[in-house]
Amino acid sequence: MCAAAVALLVVGCTAQPTTSGTPRKAAASRPSAFNATDTAWILLMIPMTERAQQLTDLAPSRSTDPAVATLAARTGTTLRTDLLRLRAALKRSGVRDTHPHEGHTMPGMVSLDTLDKASATKGRPFDRILTEALRAHVTQSRVLCAGEQNQGRADEATGLAAAIARNTTQQITDLDKLRTAGPGKPGSRTTAKPAG
Repeated sequence: MCAAAVALLVVGCTAQPTTSGTPRKAAASRPSAFNATDTAWILLMIPMTERAQQLTDLAPSRSTDPAVATLAARTGTTLRTDLLRLRAALKRSGVRDTHPHEGHTMPGMVSLDTLDKASATKGRPFDRILTEALRAHVTQSRVLCAGEQNQGRADEATGLAAAIARNTTQQITDLDKLRTAGPGKPGSRTTAKPAG
């Protein structure tokens, strides 16, 4: 299920019409009602968040950079909280989770191939995979959350989208710090030999 507004975000699903031409003001008078955009957004964000969490869960055994490991741990905690809230919102919407995006690879979603590669590597190659995939995830999440805030109806869903969008701002800042920490590596640790 996917509302036209979410479909325009190029997520690879089929658009469904929303409630017929209800003016935005009239929709706002029924804040507890979930519309097609709300449920489409939730059903997309759940698998996106699950995949990203699976990637961050690999960091303790695969990363050798303390800065990357810390970022992964912090991001993983946020993702777990987001997942709990997304599933609770879906339950309250009354829509069953039919896993419409199962097996899909969409913009920003950590692919199964990426998870396989990350599982098979360690150290700097793993750190690079993780930081690049997280950046794509965070960037697309921000776009999807903006679409939900513009076109969603239920206060619970639009409020959650706003909260996730705020989190992405901090996550992008953290990723930028890793990127600028040194040439050719995502983390702050240096591998250069001391002079002398």
